[in-house]
Amino acid sequence: MRFPLRSLLASRLAPLFARYALAVALPLAATAALTSATLLATPGVAHAQQMPPGAKQPGDFPRLKLTAGMFVIDAAVAANDADREQGLMYRTQLAPNEGMLFVFGENAVHCFWMKNTLIPLSIAFVRADGTITDIDEMQAETTNNHCPRNNGVYALEMSQGWFSSKGIKPGMKLEGLPPMQ
Repeated sequence: MRFPLRSLLASRLAPLFARYALAVALPLAATAALTSATLLATPGVAHAQQMPPGAKQPGDFPRLKLTAGMFVIDAAVAANDADREQGLMYRTQLAPNEGMLFVFGENAVHCFWMKNTLIPLSIAFVRADGTITDIDEMQAETTNNHCPRNNGVYALEMSQGWFSSKGIKPGMKLEGLPPMQ
């Protein structure tokens, strides 16, 4: 006789549990949908990713001041393989005159891509004497290669449009670059 009693209780309690589950699930689903819509409407947050273990935090990179004409640039420096590989990946914003200077040990064509880079950037490719040879625009989270037409030893990434908005063009010079070793 235990089974029929259990079945009787289950048949009477099941609708109550179903209504309770629905009452709890609907507000949770609505909250999740609202949160997703907010994230999608917020630039730079829709695809925000956590920094992987071992990745440098933005403040952990060495920094230096560069000048391009009358503009002062606060540049994080990526001068080794691990730092150059990470670059500005996982960042969701840059300050108005903040960027990243990539320092290479050889005068060559150094190509870039934007995998895991969440913000669009502009990149200037630079010779050892500080002369900008090429400037390119790069879209966030793409794997297109961005290669200069000329050899160089530095590359400077800034927020997209930074160079054009300041009137900085190929042929102009960056000052304050670290010496090549």
